[in-house]
Amino acid sequence: MLAVTIPEEKGSFKRFCQTIGNRAITEFNYRYTGEASANVFVGVRLGGNPQERQQILDLLMKANYQVNDFTDNELAKLHVRYMIGGKNKTENMNERLFSFEFPEHPGALEKFLDAMGGIFNITLFHYRNHGAAFGQVLGFEVSKDKESEFFEHLNALGYQFEEATDNLAYQAFLN
Repeated sequence: MLAVTIPEEKGSFKRFCQTIGNRAITEFNYRYTGEASANVFVGVRLGGNPQERQQILDLLMKANYQVNDFTDNELAKLHVRYMIGGKNKTENMNERLFSFEFPEHPGALEKFLDAMGGIFNITLFHYRNHGAAFGQVLGFEVSKDKESEFFEHLNALGYQFEEATDNLAYQAFLN
């Protein structure tokens, strides 16, 4: 799982594919933003050679691509890959990203939303029921003057959470 910056011009994807050689692309996520370059999220099938991932990274960097390896980035794999193209373009919005865990059962998401209340604006939301014991949800607008109130509210909810605002995958594709 890689994040790669490519030029926003015709033929860029083809050149990218040529650069990685005869490897299967398992996933490619992109959205036109009108800028000079594009961030793409791409999955590449490896053949089993332990050095192959580093070889691909070296090939891309040698071809002057900016590349980040998200293979071990759980936020990228579980959420960001499904939300490519949704950068926040609102000026002066202080968006904060969080991952929450809550027991997965019928009505759990609604219960979570009820607990969150209507106090803070949800700006980014991704929920997937993995069939596992926990679900996750992300993203709120938190004005600077309300940060302490926001964190008091989160701590009072009783859900495990972790801030992910500084996560490189979020910064590259959604912020």
